[in-house]
Amino acid sequence: MNEPSDDDEPRPRVPDAITPVGMARLRAEHTELLRRERPKVVREVADAAAQGDRSENAEYIYGKRRLREIDRRLQFLERRMRLVVVVDPAAHQVRDRVLFGATVVLEDDRGERATWTLVGADEVDVAARRISVHSPVGRALIGKEVDDEVRVLTPGGARTFALVEIAYP
Repeated sequence: MNEPSDDDEPRPRVPDAITPVGMARLRAEHTELLRRERPKVVREVADAAAQGDRSENAEYIYGKRRLREIDRRLQFLERRMRLVVVVDPAAHQVRDRVLFGATVVLEDDRGERATWTLVGADEVDVAARRISVHSPVGRALIGKEVDDEVRVLTPGGARTFALVEIAYP
């Protein structure tokens, strides 16, 4: 029999959100690809094509491949920028519960503490301690308050954490 867990409780719906900083990064990458990288590769492909036989021209073949990669990334970025909702964590009125953009301090059963910031999928950076609100830990934390216990099913088994602190920018 499966044991009920905190993960079975209904959680507030978290939109596909991004912080203003994350959106600025997406826009900057899009601008860089569109205004600098793509025109540069187009020029390189045109120069390679002018050399003659395209079937054995490595610069031409590589350039065309790179151009397709850039176009795919541009389409992806455009789609993401249309779909995500920019949420400024500093503007949250509620500050005593975990919401998108919160920085939390968790303590495990051995007394070890870890600090994490809940961000959108486009901003995840484990080395910088930023995890997705859609990750198992992120989903378990949404709506919790300080001193709540958070039970998370991880690949290594169920783990329980105490929510020690919640902060917003």
